Amino acid sequence: MRSWFRGRRTGLAIATALVIGIGLTTRLPGIDWGPLVGKYLGSLLWGAMVYCLVGFMRPRWQVSGVALVAACIAVSVELSQLWHTPWLDGFRQTRLGVLLIGRFFAWADIAAYLVGIAISVGADRLVSRLNETRAD
Repeated sequence: MRSWFRGRRTGLAIATALVIGIGLTTRLPGIDWGPLVGKYLGSLLWGAMVYCLVGFMRPRWQVSGVALVAACIAVSVELSQLWHTPWLDGFRQTRLGVLLIGRFFAWADIAAYLVGIAISVGADRLVSRLNETRAD
């Protein structure tokens, strides 16, 4: 059982790196993804990244628990964009600030985060079933 958790953790680390890499390409200047893909694919991938990071930190948690915590984090970060202070707005003006916490609140971003988390849940469950089948 312990090796399964180690395997899940390794898989989630790899998935996090892949999601971050793909997500950064959606924000590269000079690449025209179009407004819909460029905006919402990045948000979808950000939600997936949060799921992968929570799962990596808590590999023994059930998928539903990881999804719930990831959704709470994603929604909280989006809601934080309604709070404005000079230092926080200054951070939001940096490249890192935009990538980590965004700049402007949007309900559509929350929807995209939740879709990314849902896709991650499906992938996590699929990999878990495949591992169970392989162990039999």
